[in-house]
Amino acid sequence: MGKQMTEMLKGTLEGIVLALLAEQPAYGYEITTRIRDHGFTDIAEGTIYALLVRIEQKNLVDVAKVPSEKGPPRKVYTLNAAGTQELEDFWNTWDFLKTHIEQLNTTDTDNSTTQNKEN
Repeated sequence: MGKQMTEMLKGTLEGIVLALLAEQPAYGYEITTRIRDHGFTDIAEGTIYALLVRIEQKNLVDVAKVPSEKGPPRKVYTLNAAGTQELEDFWNTWDFLKTHIEQLNTTDTDNSTTQNKEN
């Protein structure tokens, strides 16, 4: 993953995690796996755990300790009302940014490819 991708993900990773928790509650490793299943393969597990601490401190999730077959109990994160509102705000911001950034993209890949071949 390039530096630009890493920097962009830093600003959106919380929203990605909240969106996954909106689908269903999950524990840390499961969230990491689901993120990777969505194509974000280079995200370190530690990054997700640090983010989970932050969203827990911001009271965006409810946390329950659930017994595990192996090892200590797992912390299962469930999106709460504040988290749902935060996710809605994230999607509104995302839609705004996406729309306005796409308006700035004047690159027409078909024309630029043809022009490059002609030169």
